[in-house]
Parts: sequence; C-alpha cells; structure tokens
Amino acid sequence: MFEHIEARFAELRSRFGIPGTSWAIIEDGEIAHSGALGVRDATGSDAVTASTRFQACSISKPVAALAMLRLVDRGLLDLDADINHSLTSWRLPRNSEWQPVVTLRHLVSHSAGLTTSGFPGYKRSEDLPTTVEILEGVYPANTFGVRVDTIPGAQFRYSGGGTLAMQQLLEDVTRTPFPDLMRELVLEPIGMNDSDYTQPPPEGVHDLLASGHDVLGTPVDGGWHVYPEQATAGLWTTPTDLCRYALAVQAAFAGRPGALLSQPLAREMLTPQVSASERIGGLSALGLGPFLADDGPISRFGHSGGNEGFRCHLLAYREQGLGAAVMTNSDAGTWFLQHAYAEIAEACHWPGYSEEIVEFEWPDAATLAACAGTYRLRDGFELTILAGHRSLDVVFAGQPSMSFGFIDRTDAGALAFASNVTATELRLESELDAGNAITFIQNGQEIVCPRIS
Repeated sequence: MFEHIEARFAELRSRFGIPGTSWAIIEDGEIAHSGALGVRDATGSDAVTASTRFQACSISKPVAALAMLRLVDRGLLDLDADINHSLTSWRLPRNSEWQPVVTLRHLVSHSAGLTTSGFPGYKRSEDLPTTVEILEGVYPANTFGVRVDTIPGAQFRYSGGGTLAMQQLLEDVTRTPFPDLMRELVLEPIGMNDSDYTQPPPEGVHDLLASGHDVLGTPVDGGWHVYPEQATAGLWTTPTDLCRYALAVQAAFAGRPGALLSQPLAREMLTPQVSASERIGGLSALGLGPFLADDGPISRFGHSGGNEGFRCHLLAYREQGLGAAVMTNSDAGTWFLQHAYAEIAEACHWPGYSEEIVEFEWPDAATLAACAGTYRLRDGFELTILAGHRSLDVVFAGQPSMSFGFIDRTDAGALAFASNVTATELRLESELDAGNAITFIQNGQEIVCPRIS
C-alpha cells in the first residue's frame, strides 16, 4: 500500500514539477509511514529526507493556538475576555469613537473582523520589523496595520493579523519570547524535535531546510523568505512532526492520560465556531485553531499552508486514529496536494472522504503577452501591464511596479489576477479579449479600462 502511494507521488511530482516533497501517514493512532522524494533545492542534488524541514506556512497557526489553549487550561488566559485587557505592548486601536471588543476565541476562529489576511514575508537581506511594527503597519513592515473593519464574531474572515495579535498577547502575558514559549508548551512535550518557530532560522540548521520554488521550479531568492510573523507563518517543521501535533490533539479529544489539554477544552477546540470557505478534506468550519469537517460521527480537522515557494496540508480524523501531513517546496504544490490526499484516502480507506479535485488551468504565455500595454482607468490616470511568469507586472500612475498573480478562471472564461499587497484585482473577460481591455476591481467597483497603446 505505502509503496503504491510513493509511486503515485513520484508521478505527481513529475507532472506538476515539484522539486521536493515529504509526507507522513497516521494509521491506528500512530505514525505508520513516512516518505520523501526529490531535492531540497532545484539547483542542487541534496535529497529531501524525513528530517528535511519545510515551512509549515499557515499550519503554524493551529499549532500556536494549542499553546494558547494550554494557558487557558491553566487559568492564565480567558478565551472570551477582551484581548486589550491582556495586551501591553500594543492595543487593538479604536475605530473613531468605537472601541471594538475582540477575544482570543475570535482570533483563533478567524471571526474577529480583522484586516491583514496574510503576509508575504521578507527577503533574507531585508530589515525585519518587530511584531508591534507589523501590527501597526509601520516601516519596515511590508503590510498594512491590523485593524477591525467588520463586526467581530459575526462571520468568518481569515486574518493572519489576528494570529499575530495572539502572538503578541502570549508574549506580553508570559514575558517569554514566542519561540521559547512554543518549545515549552507544545514542541518539546509532544516530541516535535525537528520544529522551531525561530525567525530567521539559526544558521546551524540551514543544511536541513528546503528552499522554496515558484510554479516554474525557480528557487525563491535566497532560498526562502523570513517570517517574523512567527505564530502566523513562521514554523519550520517536518510532516512527521505535524502528525505528532495531530496525535496530541486526538489524544486530548479522547481524554487520554497525560494529554496536553483537558478533554472539555480539547472538545471545544474541535467544535465548529464559524463556517468557512472549504479546504482539502472538506474542512469548511473553524474550531479553536484548526479548520474542521463535521460529518456527524466522522469529523476531520486540519489546516492548509502557503508561503512564498511552499505549499502544505495537514488533515486528521478526530476519533478514528487516521491522518496525514504532506509538504512541498513549490508554489505548484497546491495541485499536487489535492491528488496526494485523494491517493492517501483511497489507499488507507479513510471513511467519508470525498474530494472533488479542481484542475487548475494556467493562462498560456501568449495570453499574458497579449495583455502587455497601457490602459486608461480614467482621464489622466493610466496603468501599464507587462507579462510576468504566470502573472502580470502592473505599474499604476505614479506608483512602483506591483505583481498581480493569477488566481482564478471563471465558468464564463474570465481570468482573474490579484495583488498580494492591496485589495485589488484585474480581470480579463476572456483570452480572446486579451489586450483589448481589462477590468479594474477595487472597493466594490468594477471599471473597464480600454487599451490605449
């Protein structure tokens, strides 16, 4: 069975151009298998092994949430208290005369109504901001500040900024650097010995780290980005260690002796708090940290992750003693992961697993090249587009160049591109219209921009 999975993964790695991948599988409540294929860096020959560390990306969040819940269990934190009662280094700001009330429950269920969905990271040569500078959105932070702009508790709104606020709160309350706190509360107690939240990673482990790659297999500049947003995206780890986290959650849910959480809190952790957009494995709700798929007696938990050059996923069953973690060092890992989990689920006879695989069709180079030109947004305000690698490089009047990555192809054939630094999209109505006009989408407005040169 496991030999068949490895053979299938080798085919998928070749199909999607993934430089390296590693995985681990839980069966009968233990890690039954692990494997690795490919290279740490496409420009070299060092093989990926079971000890090769990948960026866990957003899977950093539920692991960090487990540490927070341990402090709740000890009575040091209150899930439903205003976070401003505990924060000292930074406080959630007022909105004019209105001071929003946000709780830890809101933060870990992504229902706080906070801005800043994700973080692009920093090149290894760049100055790094402090956590407070990122929360405030001041230089050298490369993202906007974290603010409330929708009603807290009302609905799902993914916010890495919220997890960063939780990180600052934990440091303020414990007066302990976040990586040290994570080692004490989670990593060491459950044997995640190949894992660390330290950013940037210490030089002594650099030879264990995979390099990230874009969808074309080109390594990220410097090998990887640095994420001072540690709780949000800063964990370096292995699939085996991620499965150890999943096993610890399963043990707590079952109320086993020595579990990291009390059973009542563990059960609350895996109880849906708010509905969410769907992830691999039918994960369509948020618990207290993990995403959840709740199908009655069959319930799964997990989380996806995507940093610059890395894609990964963790999925485990709440009670059946099953699960798997798969990590890749490629932006193309998004498509690899869908097939990988379908293969594991079939081979390991996962109950209730049904996943529709969405094949992603990139716009071809000719379509992107046809978009190159200058377009009029309004009289006196223009934008110029150059074709990038599966993206558009866009210069708006008076602004530095921005990259708009391809995000979607609609049923009507429109191609959508989005900026990762502003809430702005560009839409090409169809490939046949490439170069004639492009639609600018921002603040709820859609403006058709005709080509002028």
